[in-house]
Amino acid sequence: MRLLLDTHIFLWLTTDDRKAKKSVRAEIEAATEVYVSAASVWEVAIKHALGKIDGDPQDYHRAIDAFGFRELAITGAHTLATTKLPPLHKDPFDRLLIAQAMTEPLLLLTADEALVPYSDLVKLV
Repeated sequence: MRLLLDTHIFLWLTTDDRKAKKSVRAEIEAATEVYVSAASVWEVAIKHALGKIDGDPQDYHRAIDAFGFRELAITGAHTLATTKLPPLHKDPFDRLLIAQAMTEPLLLLTADEALVPYSDLVKLV
């Protein structure tokens, strides 16, 4: 199983937040590949600049390798796939993650219920 972590799940793991339940950790451990999107790195950098996230964005970026995850680059195919998504959710980062999951394909782990209707490739945890 190949996974793509949404930004919240990635942040919970890197900060050892209790919101990253044992079941989430077990799914990640069972996966053959785990990806973190460059879109998540970008979102962290923006939220840090706005004072919404503590810590150095570079540390979060380095955590991708430290956790044994892979960074998923943003491609033109990913961005174009966002144009085919219905307007169920307006967050551009989440829409890009959904498009990446559908394009690759990867199972997107998320805690955001609003993303579930997009695809069977979105799993609420």
